[in-house]
Amino acid sequence: MRSDEIKKGYPRAPNRSLLRSLGVSNAEMDLPFIGIANAWNDIVPGHIHLRNLTTKVREGIAAGGGVPFEFGVIGICDGIAMGHQGMRYSLPSRENIADSIELMVEAHRFDGLVCVGTCDKIVPGMLMAAARLDIPAIIVTGGPMMPGSLNGKDLSLIDVFEGVGKVAAGSFSEEALCTLECAAMPGCGSCQGLYTANTMACMTEAMGMSLAGSATIPAVESDKLRVARESGCRIMDLVRSGKTARTIITEQSLRNAIRVDMALGGSTNTVLHLMAIANEANIPLNLEVFNRISDETPHICHMQPSGPHAMVTLHRAGGIPAIFNRFIDHLEEAETVSGKTVHEIAEGVQLIDDAIIHPLTDPIHSSGGLRILFGTLAPNGAVIKYAAVSQSMWKHKGPARVFDGEESAMKAILSREIREGDVVVIRYEGPRGGPGMPEMLSPTSALMGLGYERVVLVTDGRFSGGTRGPCIGHVAPEAEAGGPIALVRDGDEISVDLAGKRLDLLVGETEIERRRSMWRPKARALTGVLARYARTVGQADSGAVQK
Repeated sequence: MRSDEIKKGYPRAPNRSLLRSLGVSNAEMDLPFIGIANAWNDIVPGHIHLRNLTTKVREGIAAGGGVPFEFGVIGICDGIAMGHQGMRYSLPSRENIADSIELMVEAHRFDGLVCVGTCDKIVPGMLMAAARLDIPAIIVTGGPMMPGSLNGKDLSLIDVFEGVGKVAAGSFSEEALCTLECAAMPGCGSCQGLYTANTMACMTEAMGMSLAGSATIPAVESDKLRVARESGCRIMDLVRSGKTARTIITEQSLRNAIRVDMALGGSTNTVLHLMAIANEANIPLNLEVFNRISDETPHICHMQPSGPHAMVTLHRAGGIPAIFNRFIDHLEEAETVSGKTVHEIAEGVQLIDDAIIHPLTDPIHSSGGLRILFGTLAPNGAVIKYAAVSQSMWKHKGPARVFDGEESAMKAILSREIREGDVVVIRYEGPRGGPGMPEMLSPTSALMGLGYERVVLVTDGRFSGGTRGPCIGHVAPEAEAGGPIALVRDGDEISVDLAGKRLDLLVGETEIERRRSMWRPKARALTGVLARYARTVGQADSGAVQK
């Protein structure tokens, strides 16, 4: 056992003395030591209940013959951080989480790892750590929040964001918005729809790193407590069998996860996160893989924000095992932390609600929910949630409205300076240029709330999983790196062709080269984490990982 390095032999008497001060008994010195990375805090709604789950994980570890040791992990609420400088710190926190788990596990020589977390960057960071460490590991995701309710209508956080645009449009009063904000978020759990937090929980289950069915169980249901305890028991089986994270996270399991992502129509952020996890596991993964799987995978679940269904609805319909069942002939053979293969999980499904999880013969769209676009504006790629775009906007050409940052774009949108047909370009918000690649939920929601139907938004930053409409993000190379997005000027025509997977700046090469000769990166005064991050982070097309 790895933990023998801190507890076996007379030279380790000082180490054992410290362990004894924690209450570790003689008998426990001979058992596996299991680390529990707990993202509990009381600022993130998706984390406020994690103490209860971790208690159950501890019970399971003890019942399975191990000794649990719990430590803390940070977590940022993207919703609270949205729309101001705080959003620049969200993506960098992913690397901090992975690093902090590595530090704790390696320093204390844990034999296995259980990660308990929820939300946008926390679960990806935990998966990155598991792949990097390559010890037996299992993820317990905290579960989605129940929908809010007002006047008989289910609500989610996106209703509140879009309510801001309605107030700006004069179609909604501030009093009505206050009533809405008080009703939308009723308790603990990750935001209700298939936004990044819940998409990543689904990806975790789909790649086999959490127990079957766990991704969609609501945070408030007792099944979530049972899964937490079973996960604690199961980590002991993984330790005894020597099944490490990289026996679960494989090329096959990542492709299965991408297929599930396409079937659900998940968040664009999963492209960044899955590539970062693959990087930690030394697995080759590029943007073309996403397009290939999207082309052959129908979109079969109409989930929020583009559709009507909250996560609890997907859970009642059969959850991720039911998605496995739909694609049983297309899944690649892969193990899971449960001890079953994905095919065995798929074959065990008893009931699927066809109205929620459509048969493959009756899809919502014939291809997957995400698409990667390439072209003269995005030579290295850009990402769009294809499933959230109305068919009338699958092809569009319009004049650019260029903004060097989200704040100035937001002011123009709320002031109604944007016209139908415009292509709003928000740049210098990429991994280096942001820095931190902030999400653009505020401007996208404002456009929806104001009633715009034919405005495209293009950015080298990111979009929240709650974004809907023709919003193209992750443009690479970013403006700060001298990508073509840095050279766009007001009035330039931009062409979008989702069917052709193209994003093009319709400006001649001679003019582009003339502009490039005059371009210089923006001077910025950065300190602390963001300064270090901007120096070391890579581009979005490779997962925005730190070098």
